[in-house]
Amino acid sequence: MHALDHARRLYPALRDLPDGLAARLLTLKPLDFAAGTVLFEDGAACAAFPLVLAGEVRVSKMARHGRLLHLYRVLPGESCIITQGCLLGRRHYNARGIAFTDVRLLPVDSALFEQLVAEHSPFRRYVFALFAERMAELMMLVEEVAFQRLDQRLARLLLERGPHLHTTHQALADDLGTVREMITRLLNQFADEQLIELGRESIRLLDLTRLATRAV
Repeated sequence: MHALDHARRLYPALRDLPDGLAARLLTLKPLDFAAGTVLFEDGAACAAFPLVLAGEVRVSKMARHGRLLHLYRVLPGESCIITQGCLLGRRHYNARGIAFTDVRLLPVDSALFEQLVAEHSPFRRYVFALFAERMAELMMLVEEVAFQRLDQRLARLLLERGPHLHTTHQALADDLGTVREMITRLLNQFADEQLIELGRESIRLLDLTRLATRAV
């Protein structure tokens, strides 16, 4: 299957393109990145709009003291609002994107991205609908960080990913924008309360009802 056919299956806004735009998309070549590759860095120039064909990208913000705050993830069929904003506003990145797993992307260069937005209304609607969706997610994140305790946020994260998680304390800390030691202390507390069972890089949820009360 040609990369463009795959992209059209994942991104319906690319269907029924005018012949000229379709021809330009056919010239694009997919790029493959190994897990752990930094795809873009804070302060770097933005040259392309990535269509994620496979894998998972994590977007995060690095604070001055070195702590990472996980902002959102990008899966196949989704896209990165920060990249969109950088392309539309002609600004540099203000966050970091990392291939969380092996990733395959179809990079749409900035000139073609602008042409798609200007000339293909389904793609334009997709771009601005994604802005609205991601902005709502980021506002929820701001509210959680500003107003909710860390144990509430950790309990909610465990419930969202449970009942059996294969992860590390450091990965959970990165997702919640805190340090590993705090997560370890809270997980041990949850284990002492028999809410969870801790294993080697694994967490099993034991009492979903009581854990849910910790999440509110």
